[in-house]
Amino acid sequence: MRIAVLTGPERFEIAEVPPPEIRPDEVLVRVRACGVCTSELAAWSGEQPSDYPRHLGHEVSGTVAAVGSDVESFAVGDPVGVWVTSHGFAEYVAAKAVHCRPAGDVPLDEALAEPLACAVNAVEEADVRLGDDVVLIGAGFMGNLVQKLVRLRGVRHLIVADTRPDALERATALGATRVVDVRTESLADVVGQLTGGRGADVTFECTGGQAALDVVGDVTRMSGTVVLVGFHQGAPRAINLGHWNWMAFGIINAHYRDIDTIMRGVTVGMRLLASGVLSLRELVTHRFAPDDIGAAFRAARDKPAGFVKATVVFD
Repeated sequence: MRIAVLTGPERFEIAEVPPPEIRPDEVLVRVRACGVCTSELAAWSGEQPSDYPRHLGHEVSGTVAAVGSDVESFAVGDPVGVWVTSHGFAEYVAAKAVHCRPAGDVPLDEALAEPLACAVNAVEEADVRLGDDVVLIGAGFMGNLVQKLVRLRGVRHLIVADTRPDALERATALGATRVVDVRTESLADVVGQLTGGRGADVTFECTGGQAALDVVGDVTRMSGTVVLVGFHQGAPRAINLGHWNWMAFGIINAHYRDIDTIMRGVTVGMRLLASGVLSLRELVTHRFAPDDIGAAFRAARDKPAGFVKATVVFD
């Protein structure tokens, strides 16, 4: 089978290797698509020190090609969303059957269970309630997923902030009640006006950058909830801890490592997707062949106009 191997900074090679052997509790999945995650960019660029070779890829969907002797929940040919931690940019991947969920009739290049699980768990843990005022900073792929899920909770105001006009246009199309271009408007002023000076009940930080952390404390109400969805890698971040402390914010780190929590998010997300309650159709915007995986990572870094999500698609 073909697999993309990261052999150095910004350098992928396509290798030919045998398909992985599966254990009794595993399935062999023929990969249809694997999303490029922002969290992988530092490893790809060399910003994050790394030992090579590396096998990236954890946002996998595909069809079951073989089942282990103990597996009764899936059959060959079943479409699935898969949770794995690596080796996803390959024609085949081995996964525990309990880490797969049915994809139903959803197009497989949109059945990205892992990022969907992250967004589901963030919204669930935040306990967004009917009539809440919500601020969402960052209208990229993860921000869009969170926005879609928050809308299902029946909030009053859903205020989305970003710096990119195309991202703000998309947020409006996805149902934001107000968008804010933070290059020209004060997010804190807008939130204050819309909430009568109270602030947001819940603020989702979906950028992974310092600039968003600088404003989170100015837009969230006393005893409100701050949810860190963005992946903060690289240089250390700073917050005004004295202010956050005084404001008694509840802080949720939406990066879960507990397998049961992750799989609960996968289950809920795939149910929503397979039932048609949720769709990623307009969010998976850029598709690349395995030989063009480097271009997929460059698109994820550079975010050309109209970009939301890059996937590597296997025929």
